Amino acid sequence: MHRAGNTENPMDFRAERRILTSRTWKTSKLPVRGIYVSGWVAGSKSRLERLIRLLDTTDLNAMVIDVKNDYGQITYRSSIPAVKAIGADRNYAISNIGALIQKLKAKNIYVIGRIVTFKDPLYAKHHPAMALQNQSGGVWRDGQGKAWLDPFQQQVRSYNRAIGEEAAAVGFDEVQFDYVRFPDNGEKVDREVTFSSRQGRSKSEIISTFLRDARKGIHENGARVSADVFGLVTSSADDMGIGQSWRSVSSVVDVISPMTYPSHYSTGMYGVKNPDLSPYAIIHHAMTDANRRNHVMKENSRTAVAGIRPWLQSFTAGWVHPHQHYGYEQIRKQIQAAKDAGVQEFMLWSSNCKYEYRS
Repeated sequence: MHRAGNTENPMDFRAERRILTSRTWKTSKLPVRGIYVSGWVAGSKSRLERLIRLLDTTDLNAMVIDVKNDYGQITYRSSIPAVKAIGADRNYAISNIGALIQKLKAKNIYVIGRIVTFKDPLYAKHHPAMALQNQSGGVWRDGQGKAWLDPFQQQVRSYNRAIGEEAAAVGFDEVQFDYVRFPDNGEKVDREVTFSSRQGRSKSEIISTFLRDARKGIHENGARVSADVFGLVTSSADDMGIGQSWRSVSSVVDVISPMTYPSHYSTGMYGVKNPDLSPYAIIHHAMTDANRRNHVMKENSRTAVAGIRPWLQSFTAGWVHPHQHYGYEQIRKQIQAAKDAGVQEFMLWSSNCKYEYRS
């Protein structure tokens, strides 16, 4: 992996990327280093070109592109009947997904499709019985007024699994499930919500079941499977009330991606007074814990474990006090912390898809 400040010819980066897009991911040792790209940016020629130029001139080699976004919308025209039935692809942002993927692969860019899984207000609107239900009646909504789907419902799991399989079939190298969990503040949710068809299963068991079942069809279509988890999952002893435990997820996917944004950690976590001001300390501790978890799993149960590829902060959390601007130096510190903890891969998150990055 090229280190920050490396002045090698950018053509070398493009040569490296051929390994990633040749579908030899099972044996490739080249680290994935990606950025998030919304469906709207991916569908904008000018904005996409700017991001391609960023990858051409740095050691970045991957894009994470929305397949199903936070509103439940599919970003390209789908052939899935259940998608068509609710018009989830009616306002698609990407006019030709095949051409887009072909263009990126011609640039030797590893292409990851992001699916916002169980937070899906659109599907819940058309199928309210599939949403989490208030104990007092009606569809439950989170603090932002958004409805969530009930992962215990087979129909819900099948819908998202079909979207993942289609994403693999159209050419994504990897399918990434985000919001593959129950809503946060789990104890409060448990007091308010009635779950359906639990059949004695825990939250973490049903999340693991979904990912394991989805993996089969996605693998058959030639792609890897990854899952995003809360940053604290690296260190928590339980599923945090959201159905995500390190063991239950890492054992059933190819890549696990904790969202280790320093701004999202509470004061005093890991002994750090102001986490947003200490990106190196937060990432190093989280990645050390993540590696330790995988090591214990392999040693104690001989279980296959996922590769670790964290989401790193590439945005300024102005709502946090105190906070700092997250530019190149703050990104570099996070990347170095992950490396020093033995983690070579990373992805950068910026909701507006603007990145202050160089290599």
